[in-house]
Amino acid sequence: QVQLVESGGGLVQPGGSLRLSCAASESIFRFDPMGWYRQAPGKERELVAISPRYGSRIYADSVKGRFTISRDPAKNTVYLQMNSLKPEDTAVYYCNARIPGADDYWGQGTQVTVSS
Repeated sequence: QVQLVESGGGLVQPGGSLRLSCAASESIFRFDPMGWYRQAPGKERELVAISPRYGSRIYADSVKGRFTISRDPAKNTVYLQMNSLKPEDTAVYYCNARIPGADDYWGQGTQVTVSS
């Protein structure tokens, strides 16, 4: 069973930065894609960024130019670097990993709160 463990969330002031990490229990080369989603209170879960095994990364319009998704295969980890954070970025952030033609896996989520 694949396990994904997120870390790096917390409280940050508007304009600040955070880096989220998602450590997988096995090689991330298995997953295509890996991504980050978020869910704010009272809202649907939404895509933030996805990283295909090959090809271009995809970002939600609301985070383009501020967030960057990256993979480190040596550490079986995917990251989400978040800069210029806004209060509307406040949400629980979830890591997702998909095995093509098979299963979809989710982490437990990490809270990000942007507030002064």
